[in-house]
Amino acid sequence: MTPLTIGLLIFAVTVAMLAIGLPIAFGLGAVALLFMVIFDGWNSVNFVPETIYSGLNDFTLVSLPMFVIMGAAVASSRAGSDLYEALARWLHKVPGSLVISNIGACALFSALTGSSPATCAAIGKMGIPEMRKRGYDADLATGAIAAGGTLGILIPPSITMILYGIASETSIGRLFIAGIIPGALLVLLFMAWALFLSWKRGTKLIDSDRVYSLKDKLELMPKLLPFIAVIVGVVYALYGGIATPSEAAGVGAMLCLAMVIGIYRVWRPMQLWAILRDGLRESGMLLMIIGTSILFGYMMSSLQVTQSVAEAIGQMQVNRWVIMAAINVMLLVAGCFLPPAAIILMTTPILMPIITAAGFDPIWFGVILTINMELGLITPPVGLNLFVINGITPDVKLPTILKGALPFMLCMVVAIVILCVFPGLATWLPAKVMG
Repeated sequence: MTPLTIGLLIFAVTVAMLAIGLPIAFGLGAVALLFMVIFDGWNSVNFVPETIYSGLNDFTLVSLPMFVIMGAAVASSRAGSDLYEALARWLHKVPGSLVISNIGACALFSALTGSSPATCAAIGKMGIPEMRKRGYDADLATGAIAAGGTLGILIPPSITMILYGIASETSIGRLFIAGIIPGALLVLLFMAWALFLSWKRGTKLIDSDRVYSLKDKLELMPKLLPFIAVIVGVVYALYGGIATPSEAAGVGAMLCLAMVIGIYRVWRPMQLWAILRDGLRESGMLLMIIGTSILFGYMMSSLQVTQSVAEAIGQMQVNRWVIMAAINVMLLVAGCFLPPAAIILMTTPILMPIITAAGFDPIWFGVILTINMELGLITPPVGLNLFVINGITPDVKLPTILKGALPFMLCMVVAIVILCVFPGLATWLPAKVMG
């Protein structure tokens, strides 16, 4: 049996394992063990503990639980509501002001949490009912939050980019900086569509009766200062040359905990325990996925699958942009069925040789891959953000949410095309800041 045939068989068995609802970590581990035993014999099992341990024995991984705790701490408070309300008061004269305010709040909130579901839940719980009460159509209200929530894995700090950095052995600091301009580009595209659709549907008339004095606008501004302080603190620690990404994550977690305790009075033992419990649960899940995905990658490499796929694609006599288009389609299809962490850790070892051989920048590709993962969060049948929004507004059917999210998905495709035409949007800032 050729390595490519083995690769197709591995793909089919992996999809089947995950399709029956088996947890990702157990599914990847079971497939890896199965094929190692079948093709390399029982002696290959001796390499399992060492492979998993060597993969997890990386100081960079300390940043994962720290950033997870950042998100859990901020999501436990009224921080999302304050962000939304402050922006809504300043933008109330703009057509579709509430939609634009929600998208802006999603962008700022995601810069603190790095989590798409947390962003959707925190902003959506207040934003969606308010938009619907003001007369916005259910599809626009829910679709905007579902799409805005995806910004959590692009705007730094991003857990998805940490996973890509570990899997591709690229600088996490550079990846974080590379996501800033594309993240701002997506925010602007989302806002532009929301403004156009709101104007077309006449929602300007609905918003025009809302009046805020200057005092009302300034009232919530002090509550935004802690957000700015946390972001500045993490950015300064990371890019000021005084901390590694892991240490900067610790700074961010400490600042977020201090903010929710001091500003939002989240200080009771049970409240703090809930933050740590949620952080531990998600961190444990991610580390298990990382460990078994490393074993999965070892199995693919030992069976020569990775090398054969890279060689076969490298020998294709086609333009490199045709290869990139094929990779994007593959990632989009995979995103319909698998979560971002699984896709990144499974495909990066295969794709990196192809990307470098074709002359693409791995940092730039990290941004492209992340936007593809954003698309996967709002595409059925496993679009996580769609189900989060549906949980917040159970009276709105999933097809309605998907209808509202579809134009924002097209905005993401436009962003990918723009980044392909102007790759400097992702690579210029990291080179400027870090050389």
